[in-house]
Amino acid sequence: MTSDDTAPAEKPAPSRDQRRQMRSAARLFAVQALFQMEASDQDMESVRREFEDHRFGEVFEAFEMAEGDVGLFRGLIGDAVRLQARIDQMTDRALAAEWPIARIDPTLRALFRAAGAELTGGRTPPKVVISEFVDVAKAFFPEGRAAKFVNAVLDHMAREARPEAF
Repeated sequence: MTSDDTAPAEKPAPSRDQRRQMRSAARLFAVQALFQMEASDQDMESVRREFEDHRFGEVFEAFEMAEGDVGLFRGLIGDAVRLQARIDQMTDRALAAEWPIARIDPTLRALFRAAGAELTGGRTPPKVVISEFVDVAKAFFPEGRAAKFVNAVLDHMAREARPEAF
């Protein structure tokens, strides 16, 4: 057998810190994917494939995107689409009456849908979900009060979705 006939070496299992980073990246990618689905009217499957095939680990000039946790990414976008009406109603109850979900920034709408999917269907503790999506909000809105707004809305949503955790 020549060296050309050998199977490629398997990648070592990611460390705990790498797994955490992959989960964080999956949340960010889920928000981007949900935004893209709404903005371009693309179906979930084509957006999912685009992200998994091209966005995860994409290298730009001096920046490399993280690899995302594929299972979490798929779960978030799938649950966000499947449970959208429920999540949007939960979000509406957390927002001021004069600012229903249809009136808020589309990036925030995507963020609330992804976070709502994890809050309603996930096993991650709500406080972790809130913290992770506040960080996502900071990535999209580094200036201003968006992170505080997201924190308040997600806290309300989490108490509704998982009251036993509080």
